[in-house]
Amino acid sequence: MAAQHHDVVIVGGGLAGIVTALEALRAGQSVALVDRDAPERLGGLALWAFGGMALVGTALQARMKIPDSPEAALRDWVRFGEMDPADTYPQQWARYYVEHSRAEVYDWLLGEGVKFMPAVNWIERGRHGEGNSVPRYHIIWGTARELTRRMIAAMRQADTGGRLTVLHRHRASALDLQQGRTSGVLAVNEDTGAEVRLTAAVVVLAMGGINGGHAQTRANWPTNHPLPATLLNGAHPFADGAMHHHAADRWGAQITHAGEMWNYAAGFPHPFPHFEGHGLSTIPCKSALWLNWRGERIGPMPLVTGFDTHDLVGQICRQERAYSWQLLNRRIMLKELAISGGEFNPAFRRKSRLAVARDMVFGNHWLYDQLTQFCPDVVVAPTVETLVEKMNVLAGDGSVDIDAVRTAATRYDDIIGLGPRFHTDDQLRRIEFARRWIGDRLRTCKFQQILEPAAGPLIAIREFIISRKSMGGLQTCLLYTSPSPRDRTRSRMPSSA
Repeated sequence: MAAQHHDVVIVGGGLAGIVTALEALRAGQSVALVDRDAPERLGGLALWAFGGMALVGTALQARMKIPDSPEAALRDWVRFGEMDPADTYPQQWARYYVEHSRAEVYDWLLGEGVKFMPAVNWIERGRHGEGNSVPRYHIIWGTARELTRRMIAAMRQADTGGRLTVLHRHRASALDLQQGRTSGVLAVNEDTGAEVRLTAAVVVLAMGGINGGHAQTRANWPTNHPLPATLLNGAHPFADGAMHHHAADRWGAQITHAGEMWNYAAGFPHPFPHFEGHGLSTIPCKSALWLNWRGERIGPMPLVTGFDTHDLVGQICRQERAYSWQLLNRRIMLKELAISGGEFNPAFRRKSRLAVARDMVFGNHWLYDQLTQFCPDVVVAPTVETLVEKMNVLAGDGSVDIDAVRTAATRYDDIIGLGPRFHTDDQLRRIEFARRWIGDRLRTCKFQQILEPAAGPLIAIREFIISRKSMGGLQTCLLYTSPSPRDRTRSRMPSSA
């Protein structure tokens, strides 16, 4: 078996692993980075991601006169996240993040040449205002693909004297433990089967969570949501939790809050999948009606995106069949629908300001064409009758009730027709509230009727729950202070959240 010695060994070639390697190289350390994917896929899920992050007290927020502070952000986080006061480490990490995200994320990235879109988005406001009290969602200009490529370039540039070894297509199969502490990693070449032993004083696990492997996702599914029969994969398939359990079972690390995960309510199968079960997560239209499998409007509180994603998932999972339909029309889809990730946002990915502005003003015709032409779960028709026929062909069992669909759309449209003074529908109230913020006003229709002929044709999108992100993982001390061998092992393992 081949052997190598380094100062630091990092398992996982996503953004966390790459930035860890960058910082270690700049500190003069020698680094081995172990990654299962091919060289062109270094960066993992970040190559597909859109590139948004919650940041607190930034210059961009100040420029937009957003009154934010670490104290306000922590209050929102603890309340909306339902964080248990007894969760010592999560409380410490939350406080540290809100107090340092501006300097250690926002300012640091600006220093690395990364730019942000000139607007802050307002997401997860909470059903009753208990979420983000102000906009905090900052978006990378060029999407996460741009961020990833810049970080890889910086890592390569920091490799003076050949101190960096990147082992592509290598799977970390085991940790070594010598005299009560981690001393290295055993890695296997996925193509040849050859093994290599990597020894180091510091081992960093940055594997990306458990949601890429549905065995772990299903085993740890949140107890307050029924498990859906169909579950799409929006994470990286190599983030399967195997090394988490190896570290826990063999060396005494602790997996905590594994059932805390961030899933989405509006996924559909990727038309050109990169792996089995690959799904896309839409950013659903606020002006679309959310219907259950029979075509009935889900309620009594209407489902509206941008307020409480966790609640949306729960409401759909509690339906008799845990999938849904979104009912909309061409005008709504052109202005409001988006797909999470860089792959289906070419204007942002290519950093074309003209194309972004064009899509906001005239609608995203490229995305409309892509989805209506290549996605079987998106059906288009000129009338309700024809649309429901196509929905039932897709469902395969005639389960969609035409009367339910027609009634839902007609009642909604009738309320819109009365004018804003008489909007008794909570979806319209939320749309009105959302449109007060410029980021939502630019991409949300102003009380658009579903059945308006000039806004057609009609569109229905069948949507499934899609699993995306781990919020728990290996328990991690904020500071490396514990004297015991067991805790020293744990404290070297960054959280996968």
